[in-house]
Amino acid sequence: MNPSVKKVGVMLLMWLLALSVIGGAAVAAEPRAVPPPVHSAASAPVVVVPVHQTIETGLEKFLQRAFREAELSRAMYIVLDIDTLGGRVDSAEEIGEAVRSSRIPVIAYVHGKAVSAGSYIALNAHAIVMEPGSSIGAAAVVDGAGKEVESAKVVAHWASEMRAAAELRGRDPRIAEAMVDKNAGVEMAAIHRTVQKGELVSLTAEEAVAVGYAEKIVKDLNEVLQYLNAADHPVQTIEPTPAEKLARFLTSPYVAALLLVIGLAGIAIELFVPGFGLPGILGLLGFGLYFFGHYMAGFAGIEDVVLFAIGAVLLVIEIFVPSFGILGIIGIACLFGSVVMAAYNTKQAAISLGIAFLIAAVVVAVVVKIFKHRGIWNRFILRERLDTDQGFVASPPKTQLLGSSGVAVTPLRPSGIAEIGGRRVDVVTSGEFIPVHTEVVVIAVEGPRVVVSAVKHS
Repeated sequence: MNPSVKKVGVMLLMWLLALSVIGGAAVAAEPRAVPPPVHSAASAPVVVVPVHQTIETGLEKFLQRAFREAELSRAMYIVLDIDTLGGRVDSAEEIGEAVRSSRIPVIAYVHGKAVSAGSYIALNAHAIVMEPGSSIGAAAVVDGAGKEVESAKVVAHWASEMRAAAELRGRDPRIAEAMVDKNAGVEMAAIHRTVQKGELVSLTAEEAVAVGYAEKIVKDLNEVLQYLNAADHPVQTIEPTPAEKLARFLTSPYVAALLLVIGLAGIAIELFVPGFGLPGILGLLGFGLYFFGHYMAGFAGIEDVVLFAIGAVLLVIEIFVPSFGILGIIGIACLFGSVVMAAYNTKQAAISLGIAFLIAAVVVAVVVKIFKHRGIWNRFILRERLDTDQGFVASPPKTQLLGSSGVAVTPLRPSGIAEIGGRRVDVVTSGEFIPVHTEVVVIAVEGPRVVVSAVKHS
């Protein structure tokens, strides 16, 4: 073969390969087709639901309500307006399930950060659009103190959840795994970036579009509607009610534990240091807010409140009508059971209750020590002293009789009666016998005891 022809053939082949790579990259960068709506009538609204706070159980219940209202409104799309740093993994998994099972297509609109659990929720959506400057990823599992969890089992579970969410929508699962597991590492050729082991993947809006993790970059909600071909449809924003906002606050782990401490300490102080006042009111308020928050969040039922009331009554009865501890044990079991049953996560509730009990015990011990003179036990113990210096005397004082003379009215063997100073007095000798009509003299007065001796004439 002619060398020049061979050279031209090689150049042509390389050119075709380059075109195929460029074309493939261009195809990869093309946004996915807009998910077809279930309801497309002109009156079908686009429901916007804000996700602007920590992901926890209260948010989960709010989103479930929002999805139900969107279904009742025959919404065209549900747009999750996401700007969150993440939160509870278990709540994120429940929310992700609600997103996946929604009959109405769900669009994740990231206009700030979709970090950690927030990225998982976004990956479950039917499509993701992002504002310039927004980001998605960095989904490592952290504990309550914000420290990254090193447990291989926990990391593997969360990584598998992220991979599954990515695969569900046709996204590269390796990138999702590298958002969770810093030992995964991944090469993203589309953005000429390799994430080494020891790093977590976090994507900007431009990078997310380039690697197929977002469909489009939008400036605002209006462009989201244009992307959905819904610019002419009404927009319905569903906000949390004041009760839901309060419930979200009250059911957060730290606040719930604090309410339990206040409830336990307040009630105990009121029982042991009588006088219904501030401790009792705070105790009832603490437990009341605990059950109100969990009831509004959909975790507690009226049966939990009734069980708690039964436990409180049994403890009060045990204090005033001792039953050898039987009623007290049943009452404590009812209280603990009601608190745990009312919680979303029973294991977490049991731990919080145990910690609250220990803290409350310390607080009660300190208060009882300070106000021990007002303790309930003082109702059963006579602590008043009838001292002479306080004006209390068992009988009229007889000290004035000391040295006085008199006559034995009865034989003194050794006790009897003598007439001293014109009045009859109960007297006693030092052990000697004194016959009747014998002259006596008072030699000692010991409280009510008058000691006499016979007068000896020389």
